[in-house]
Amino acid sequence: MAVTEAERALEAAYRTEKRRVLATLIRLLGGFDAAEEALHEAFAAAAQRWPREGVPQNPYAWLVSAGRFRTIDRWRRETRHAAALPDLLALAEPFDEPAMPEAIADDELRLIFTCCHPALPPDQRIALTLREVGGLTTEEIARAYFATPPTIAQRIVRAKARIRDEAIPYEVPGRADLVERLESVLRVIYLVFSEGYAATGGPALTRADLCAEAIRLARLVAELTGEAEARGLLALMLINEARRPSRTDAAGDLVLLEAQDRTLWNRAMIAEAGEMIGSAFARRGVGPYTLQAAIAAMHAEAPDFAGTDWQAIVSLYDVLLRVDPSPVAALNRAAAIGMRDGPQAGLAAVDAVAAGGGLEAYHLSHAARADFLRRLGRTVEARTAYRKALALVRQDAERRFLERRLSALEDQ
Repeated sequence: MAVTEAERALEAAYRTEKRRVLATLIRLLGGFDAAEEALHEAFAAAAQRWPREGVPQNPYAWLVSAGRFRTIDRWRRETRHAAALPDLLALAEPFDEPAMPEAIADDELRLIFTCCHPALPPDQRIALTLREVGGLTTEEIARAYFATPPTIAQRIVRAKARIRDEAIPYEVPGRADLVERLESVLRVIYLVFSEGYAATGGPALTRADLCAEAIRLARLVAELTGEAEARGLLALMLINEARRPSRTDAAGDLVLLEAQDRTLWNRAMIAEAGEMIGSAFARRGVGPYTLQAAIAAMHAEAPDFAGTDWQAIVSLYDVLLRVDPSPVAALNRAAAIGMRDGPQAGLAAVDAVAAGGGLEAYHLSHAARADFLRRLGRTVEARTAYRKALALVRQDAERRFLERRLSALEDQ
């Protein structure tokens, strides 16, 4: 096998299997630190052996076995683990990739519920799960939370220590405890998908691997719990994923909703999501994710951008803001008002939201204001707003889009 072929296979395994391998190693080795070290050793071994021996038929099982056995060998050599030899012998039993006929058997699902244990503060739960399950870097998590990387790193370290010190079990909770942890679990899955759908930084606007992983995990949670909001979150992600291929052009540049090729949208995903949303509304099981899914469905089901029912979208945002108020939802409502009532009304709505605080460091707030100013012909003010947005944006495709808008205004 050519080295380049092995390298491509290793890169693909790292991209698609890393999170599942880590989750299984945590279960097998009993802790985050040991599993993370085993993960690095497994990929190091693969980098050495795959070019010589060929890529294994099941990279996931190979990596799990390599990481586990290297860890066991190291523990055996360390005298401080001498008392654990019986346990090590049990760990050394031959490993077969587990059959997973039910959602509850999924290692990543177990890991999510462990990371979202109520003994952990909410900020630690989300940071830890995004890092360990979502595979996001501390920098990516920090940008998503408007925090510094050292702050996020500290949250992750503290969360791991608490799981270890309090012996929090690596398991999906029983029914009695499930609902208590579901909100954090759904929030984490939502944030993993959001990073895939609109990356906070880097060269690509979207990350298909994160979107696919979040949808897979959302399906597992929805099947396990049967909760309406779990299905609402899945519906929201399916609609957004259905539209993702049209969000960038061949050069990787951002394409706004009004200019997207709707023939590229996955209508099967949209239809599946629509059934889930209808079921939730019929059962009156409507929460923030279901409401966001309903808003996304209004966009997806419109025949074209001009045919969008902006009145219905504004009304749904009104309900969302009562159920789950947030500055970002208020900003989205303001943008919808602008589409319904014109740029002057939209600008007034955006300014009212900005006056409430919480969005000064959010580049899309300044971009929305800039767009309404541009449409009103207030060129000087629009340039200023675009420059503010550019100073805050971290994503390359979004930066290029804002630069093009600014450049067009500077030519006027």
